[in-house]
Amino acid sequence: MNLDRAVMAFAGVMILVSAALVYFVSPGWLLLTAFIGLNLLQASFTGFCPAAMVFKKLGVRGDGCAFR
Repeated sequence: MNLDRAVMAFAGVMILVSAALVYFVSPGWLLLTAFIGLNLLQASFTGFCPAAMVFKKLGVRGDGCAFR
């Protein structure tokens, strides 16, 4: 798995977790969903993604084209 796919998979899991928290716990967890969406949007324009930096340090291959 390369870095781009790892970041997309992580974002997908976090969105599913936040949706489950909204359903089972409280609608206040929609703020987490909004944060994830805003982070994805800014990463698409700037190329800066904190999750990508963490995955790089964990040894995920950086051969994708989105995060260098």
